[in-house]
Amino acid sequence: MRAIVFILVALLAALFALPAQAERIKDIASIAGVRDNQLAGYGLVVGLDGSGDQTTQTPFTVQSIVNMLGNLGVTLPPGTNLQLKNVAAVMVTANLPAYARPGQRIDVTVSSIGNAKSLRGGTLVMTPLKGIDGQVYAIAQGNMVVGGAGAQAAGGAAQTTINHLLAGRIPGGATVERGVPAMLGEGPTITVELNETDFGTARRVVDAINQSVPGAARALDGRSIQVAAPPDPSARVAFLGQIENIEVAAAPPAARVIVNSRTGSVVMNQSVTLQNCAVAHGNLTVTVNAQTTVSQPAPGSFGRTVASRSGLVNIDQEGGALMEIRGGAKLADVVRALNALGAKPLDLVSILQAMKASGALRADLEII
Repeated sequence: MRAIVFILVALLAALFALPAQAERIKDIASIAGVRDNQLAGYGLVVGLDGSGDQTTQTPFTVQSIVNMLGNLGVTLPPGTNLQLKNVAAVMVTANLPAYARPGQRIDVTVSSIGNAKSLRGGTLVMTPLKGIDGQVYAIAQGNMVVGGAGAQAAGGAAQTTINHLLAGRIPGGATVERGVPAMLGEGPTITVELNETDFGTARRVVDAINQSVPGAARALDGRSIQVAAPPDPSARVAFLGQIENIEVAAAPPAARVIVNSRTGSVVMNQSVTLQNCAVAHGNLTVTVNAQTTVSQPAPGSFGRTVASRSGLVNIDQEGGALMEIRGGAKLADVVRALNALGAKPLDLVSILQAMKASGALRADLEII
């Protein structure tokens, strides 16, 4: 695991060592007002092969089935106890893209909210998808695609699962019923918003736009750039198409180290530097062994055979030598310095935190 992580980081270092490539404005920025909108809805998946919700533990599934049948003209006798295994209650989510029009199809994600075992092979029944304002913007329905598989022996004594069986997608599973109006700016200007706040990149974007269209752009802050645009909608669309494809050499990003404390993954960008420091590192190993001891009764004593379990715990700690790490100005030097410690990725979390606290690590440390 450790070798794989450091190989990946070394490959990233080699890539970052290449000359900076120009990026299109559309890759590092967006147009204000042009955005997706989230939709969500509650529905039912039917046709499952005995892997649906246990209705005795999920009363909302039974209630939903009764309401659905009532809407379809089927009235159940009072006190009817439904024991179904082929239905599951789900949440359906989707992103409504900008300028989507009624009749267009969008993808949806279906996730179980009950105690179903699998949604594989199910069909989503007509589900309205609502926005934050409570209005219905799309209707979802269709056969689900679940990328997992599972099997179990009789009685459930042994089972195996590949990937995740409680969530799936329906490509083009929702039909847009209402669009969200999006204006390309009000008045004679539009606003270009950078994906990340950076005053250097904002200045370079302004210079690139003004080089293509003299005097059209000015920076409002480190993220927003105001651009004069034609008033005619057709001309404005053509103008934005020209602006989006202008190439800009983005400013070097701020030094940052991202640490995933759950998996031990450590990723650094090319701006990370390390000053001279000394680090002591030791490995702590805890071994737990369980032993079973059987006590046999004496012959003719009419006693019972008793089995007992006892645990043995051993703790070994290797000595941690104080090691000097020379500061480096490049990512490759930082990787080599950390690799010299022989630390595992999870150990690097503590080491990097200590380096940051001492001022030796010149980067923003973000733990997720």
